[in-house]
Amino acid sequence: MNQEEKQRKLDIRYLRMARIWAENSYCKRRQVGALVVKDKMIISDGYNGTPSGFENICEDDNNLTKPYVLHAEANAITKLARSSNNSEGSTLYVTASPCIECAKLIIQSGITRVVYAEKYRLEDGIDLLRRANIEVIYLNPNEHESE
Repeated sequence: MNQEEKQRKLDIRYLRMARIWAENSYCKRRQVGALVVKDKMIISDGYNGTPSGFENICEDDNNLTKPYVLHAEANAITKLARSSNNSEGSTLYVTASPCIECAKLIIQSGITRVVYAEKYRLEDGIDLLRRANIEVIYLNPNEHESE
């Protein structure tokens, strides 16, 4: 097995782990999970939800996501700020494609690779990441169940 195949297998495994991590989210409309991996170590994790200290309810009475809900990527990246870890040169694994706001955080945090599992109708986040020369890979773990 060559290095590329090994990396692909790792990518699929980390995406599966991000999917399991998403189950921690209290959001009803959509659960998203993210992992930041550096040198084959998970250095941060996140899932979408309300800020620390807020009630764990993501949607309002009209079933719309509350404006202060944090995305999984933002949670994982901001968690790094409170740790001694550094995301320079790391990979972000996320179950959904990053929005433009999260793309900005990804660029600023030094993450150099993003692997995501679900496409979103808006591609502006992905476009911005590519403009910043961040390697962006779409991989659906469902298509690789046997790996």
